[in-house]
Amino acid sequence: MKRFVDLYTTIDQTTKTNRKVAALAAYFSAASDADKLWTIALFSGRRPRRAITTTKLREWAAERAGIPLWLFEESYPIVGDLAETIALVLPAPTATQDDSLSDWITRLRALDNASEEDRKIAVLDAWNRMVATERLVFNKLLTGGFRVGISRKLMTRALAQATDKDEAELAHRLMGDWTPDSITYQALIEAPDNSAGLSRPYPFCLAHALEGDPDALGPPGDWCAEWKWDGIRGQLIRRGGDHFVWSRGEDLMTDRFTEFSRLCDFLPDGVVIDGEVLAWDMNADAPQPFNALQKRLGRKTVPKKLLKDAPALLMAYDLLEEDHADLRDMPFAERRKRLETLLTGLPSDAPVRLAPLLPFDDWTKLAEIRIDARDMRAEGLMLKRADSPYHVGRKKGDWWKWKLDPLTIDAVMIYAQQGHGRRANLFTDFTFAVRDGDDLVPFTKAYSGLTDAEFRKITAWVRKNTLQRFGPVRQVTPEHVFEIAFEGIAASTRHKSGVALRFPRMARWRHDKPVSEANTLDDLKAMLAQYG
Repeated sequence: MKRFVDLYTTIDQTTKTNRKVAALAAYFSAASDADKLWTIALFSGRRPRRAITTTKLREWAAERAGIPLWLFEESYPIVGDLAETIALVLPAPTATQDDSLSDWITRLRALDNASEEDRKIAVLDAWNRMVATERLVFNKLLTGGFRVGISRKLMTRALAQATDKDEAELAHRLMGDWTPDSITYQALIEAPDNSAGLSRPYPFCLAHALEGDPDALGPPGDWCAEWKWDGIRGQLIRRGGDHFVWSRGEDLMTDRFTEFSRLCDFLPDGVVIDGEVLAWDMNADAPQPFNALQKRLGRKTVPKKLLKDAPALLMAYDLLEEDHADLRDMPFAERRKRLETLLTGLPSDAPVRLAPLLPFDDWTKLAEIRIDARDMRAEGLMLKRADSPYHVGRKKGDWWKWKLDPLTIDAVMIYAQQGHGRRANLFTDFTFAVRDGDDLVPFTKAYSGLTDAEFRKITAWVRKNTLQRFGPVRQVTPEHVFEIAFEGIAASTRHKSGVALRFPRMARWRHDKPVSEANTLDDLKAMLAQYG
């Protein structure tokens, strides 16, 4: 555990990529196999389930620290992180510990079936044997909120350095629905036949955002263009007589999109297709808004009405495997031809479509096509070099996303809440409203887009202009107007305004606009009618 805490502290306290990778590689070279397996799991989002409510943890921490609960609750929003708040208020330990990471996780998981009294005894004993940094990491594991500032790509690079294995092979090994309960470190990383897992997807090839015009990319004839669909990126895997659907975030979505089971009747075994999962309007033969698809996410079962109202379709744009052979090193143009051949002759009602390539012979013509993206329920265009392989992760130069400029609306800030982590002492989370006659109607929240200097300035203002407090949230004088940028808008019965925004953020602070010139609810509804 001490070695893991040292690793976490090193990664948390540096922004230098090489230092993070070096620390990870050194850890993977020295730790036990059990600890290495759990570290890989934790760093890739496979956290143990929380066994104790945060309410109980706050109560126990306040009791152990000898302070009233109200004082702990006042301290929590100032620190901005529950695990850190607990670590800071607890008295110094009177014992020590030298157990491994895997030992501590085993104990944490045993709390699932323990009584509340036994849970309390176990947690207090752990706190009493740990120094502050160990408590911080332990608390993050305890609350289920363990996150670390390192990407999976960097972790894979460190593993490659520590094991002398190919980075792309390791990235593939780490994909899928494995857990430390279902596999050993040797089977996951070292075993030569590990890639035989039938359900395992490939690491996704990702694109960089194109800033400005595409003229600098070279001759248009070297490139292919597609719509950038507004759905969920997914891989359809057809192996072993079965099928699997994975999201880019490694979420197994097979049960949520039961329509794709029909593809077992049409697609041969040994095929992996990359594409976009969309909710499809069968009457209009066009995508539905993302909001329709969103209703199907997070559900273990999808009701019949939702299956009827928002049927799923895979917009296929790449072929990664055929006849059980990995095609990723082939040029995109060749993979595309194979995909076209594979999908030719499928029934018209099959839940898969070939994503159309957009014909263009110069960048100006493509720019004109891009203007119509929202009419196609798309976010813009994807540009792919015809001779590009299917990379692991982002590799600048071969794939670009050329998105439309965001939609914007000017809104009034009415509530503010403090941030977390390094911004725990700043107000960074805001609620915004539009005008409706003499009233202000809240319609969205946003917490990104401003500079640190702007956050400091608005924080000082919030503290002087608080009207009421509701726990960590402050109602403020409706005085400041911000331009809110967003990618999409949809009707919503859950919001008082009747709308929900996609990816809202603060584009700029409109010092030049008074509240009387902020947009209205009618403006918002007009945008909904046009783009929803």
